[in-house]
Amino acid sequence: MENLTRRELWKKTALLGAGALALPSMLGRGLAGGPTRGRFCLFSKYLPHMEPKRLGQSVAQAGFDGIDLTVRKGGHVLPENAARELPNAVAAIRDEGLEVPMITTELLSALDSTAEPILSTAGKLSIPYYKPGYYRYELIDVRRELGRVGTEFRQLVHLAQKCRMQTGYHNHVRYVGAPVWDIVTLIEPMDPQWVGYYFDPRHAVAEGGVIGWKVALNLVSKRLKMVAIKDFYWERSAKGEWQQIECRLGDGMVDWDYFFRVLAQIGFWGPLSLHLEYAIPGRTPTEREDNTLAAAQRDLRFLQAQLDKAHREMSATAGR
Repeated sequence: MENLTRRELWKKTALLGAGALALPSMLGRGLAGGPTRGRFCLFSKYLPHMEPKRLGQSVAQAGFDGIDLTVRKGGHVLPENAARELPNAVAAIRDEGLEVPMITTELLSALDSTAEPILSTAGKLSIPYYKPGYYRYELIDVRRELGRVGTEFRQLVHLAQKCRMQTGYHNHVRYVGAPVWDIVTLIEPMDPQWVGYYFDPRHAVAEGGVIGWKVALNLVSKRLKMVAIKDFYWERSAKGEWQQIECRLGDGMVDWDYFFRVLAQIGFWGPLSLHLEYAIPGRTPTEREDNTLAAAQRDLRFLQAQLDKAHREMSATAGR
C-alpha cells in the first residue's frame, strides 16, 4: 500500500463513502505491515473550556490521533452555530496534526432546525461519522414507542445519508438501544453503508454482564462504525442500593481482553473514542485540565497495550 499520511488516509476514507466500509479488512495489517492500532480519539467533553486550537495542541501532545468533537448544547460547537463555527474548529484541530473522525450530537429528528446545517457542514468537511442523541422509553407500550422511534430515526439517517454522513447509534443505559436487541430491529433493515453502531462495552456490560454484552457485541460487529471506551463497576451504597461507579480503564468490570480480541478478529480500525467519566480532581480550571490530560494519557496507554496484545495473540494463533 502507498505510504499515506494520517490526514491523507482519512481524506481518502471519507471520499470513498460507501467503499470506506471495506477499509477495515484492507487496513487490518496497518500501513507499515504491522497490526493496525485504530484511530485513538479523545472525547472533547472533558476539556470544555479549551478553544479548538489549544484543544488540538493539548490532545496531540497527549498522544492521540484525533478528537471526537461535541456539536451540541454546551459543546465546543453550538448546534445553531455549526455552519459557521464547525469549519473553523475542525481547521484549527487539523492544523495541529489531528483529525476529527466523528462528532457527537444530540440530534433525534430530521425536522430539528439544526440537523441539516450540522450534518451538511460535517459532510463537506469530510467527517465520516456522527453520533445522534438518545431516545427514551415511556415504558407504557414499548412496541409502539419503538415504532415511533424507528420513524424518527430512519428520517434522520436518510438526511445524514444525503449529507454523506454515516450514523453510529450509541447503546447507553436507560435509553432505547441499551440492550442492543431493540435497536437492531430498526437498524438491520437499513443500508449498512450509512447506518451502524457506536458500541459502548461499558454500557453493554451494565445491561448484560454475563453473556448478554457479548451477544450484543456479536450482533453489532458486522456494522460497527465507532467504539466508546470507558469502564465501571457496581457498588452498593450506604443505603443498600446498587449503583454504577465510573472508573479508570482496567479497574472495572469490562473484560477488555475479550473485547479487544473481538476487535482484532473483525479488523476494526476505528475510531475509538476515549471517555473519562470518573471523577478527576482539580482545585482550579488549569489544574483540572492538567489532571484530565494526565488521566487521558494513562487510559490511552492502557488502550494501546490492550489492542496491541490482541493483535499479537491473533498473529501468534494464525502462525501456528
